[in-house]
Parts: sequence; structure tokens; C-alpha cells
Amino acid sequence: MALETHLWLIRHAPVSGPPGLLHDLQAPADISDVAALSQLGAQLPANRSAITSSARRAQQTARSLGLEPRVEPAFNEQDFGAWTGRSHDELRRAFGATYDDFWRAPATSRPPGGETFVEQIARVRGAIDALSAGDVIIVAHGGTIRAALAIALDIAAEAALGFVIDPWSLTRLDRLDGGWRIVAVNRA
Repeated sequence: MALETHLWLIRHAPVSGPPGLLHDLQAPADISDVAALSQLGAQLPANRSAITSSARRAQQTARSLGLEPRVEPAFNEQDFGAWTGRSHDELRRAFGATYDDFWRAPATSRPPGGETFVEQIARVRGAIDALSAGDVIIVAHGGTIRAALAIALDIAAEAALGFVIDPWSLTRLDRLDGGWRIVAVNRA
């Protein structure tokens, strides 16, 4: 009998704080949406392991769902380096053409001191490859979930950036012996 790994990928609750920032690891979650919490929690399997990124907002979301996760930094959001903690408007004013050039090729461009989305995919691939069979809940970020979709669908990084991944959403991927099964993407 083949062993399958069922990935229950959850994007963390919305960030509590100013919108339009490239948030750092300490940005807190707004977990006040009881309806979203209840709806998401009802979809999760009973017998599972749980993992979060090292971001405060992911850990708060996991705990609000009653999970006792281990922290795995490989599931962190893309590292935006020197741009972290700053707003898009501020970055455009400070970096001008450099900032605009980044968004023309966001999969392969590197923010100052950060990483590319392609590098994030490689990081996430290593972490997924290390997972055991069974149900695994991963509370992480939009970019992390897009990276997992790029891996499962074997698509280019640029194409994976086209997926919408909302806060409180569930993406379900099954790793099989011979490939992947996509069960749901961005389900509320």
C-alpha cells in the first residue's frame, strides 16, 4: 500500500496593523474573526501533525485553531531583506526604478539582502520532501502556499505567482507515490 502525505496548507489570519507593508516575522495576526476560525477548524482532520512558519502571525493562527505546531522556518514567507517592514509606497519612493524592475520579474528578482521566489520554492521543496506520510497541517503564508503549488503542479515560478491565496484560506495538496493530487486551492 502506498503512503500518501496530505498537506493542509492554511494561510495565516490577516495581519493586525497597517496594510500595504512587507511584514516582518513579529507582525501579529488578527484572529478576531470567529466565523472564519470556526469554519476553517471544522475542515481539518482530527489525526494530524501541525507545523507553522516562524512568523508570529502563523503561530497565533495555528494556536487559535487548537493546534500545537512545531516551528519550521523553511515554511517562512519569501525574505524581502531590506524591504521588510516598509510599505510599497515608501519603497517606490526610496528605490524608484529598482523597485519597479523587481515587480516586472518578481519570481527571479532579489530584493536587497533578500531571496527570490525561485529560492523560496527550493526552500519549501526541501521542507515538503522531509515530511512523513499522513495528514500534515501547515500554517504559513501566501508565498509559501504558491511555492507548494509550483512544486505540486510542476509549473514555472511565474505561473505560481498568479494564484490568489487569501487569509484564513485552505489549500489541500496530496503527495502520492507517482505525483500530486490537487484537492482544493484557496478554499474559505
